[in-house]
Amino acid sequence: MTIRLNDTAPDFEQDSTEGRIQFHEWLGNQWGILFSHPADFTPVCTTELGLTAKLKDEFAKRNTKAIALSVDSIASHLRWISDIDETQNTKVNFPILADEDRKVSELYDMIHPNANATTTVRSLFIIDPQKKVRLIITYPASTGRNFNEVLRVLDSLQLTDNEKVATPGNWQKGDDVVILPSLQDEDELKQRFPQGYRAVKPYLRLTKVKG
Repeated sequence: MTIRLNDTAPDFEQDSTEGRIQFHEWLGNQWGILFSHPADFTPVCTTELGLTAKLKDEFAKRNTKAIALSVDSIASHLRWISDIDETQNTKVNFPILADEDRKVSELYDMIHPNANATTTVRSLFIIDPQKKVRLIITYPASTGRNFNEVLRVLDSLQLTDNEKVATPGNWQKGDDVVILPSLQDEDELKQRFPQGYRAVKPYLRLTKVKG
């Protein structure tokens, strides 16, 4: 199954290290990060799950839940969690799906046969409270994810959902944003951006917003 941006995230029911999960129900009205791992007891994945556990408070500030997946069993996941907690000096505080039947992997196109016919690639999806897929990133198995980038994208999505702005390259929270070119009405511009803006070009207008 091919998933594209703004598609409804496929719902599923699957076992996890925190019990049976009905995905849409588990998400509730929160944002979600669903990310897959090639296998348990692998070095890069161990560091990634440790980082995710350490970022729980940052995700909570953004009304976001994390959930991981690999095609290994619950028993394997639970043994692996002990290693993650020990080696990464943390405590895994989010569920890991046991996708032994590849049901979720196939729904989210996480198995790329030219990379590996049996295990998942390093996929990551950000899903909003309306269950729409808002970001898709796929990494090779050899490259660990940048979770600061995941937080940055969450900040951008949540800001731009509420303001008629977009975030420029390398944007960080608090930096200038760009006003959407489609917004041309002067009265609306004054209402939305009473702080004013700087027009570098007619199509490139910079301003600051709260958030």
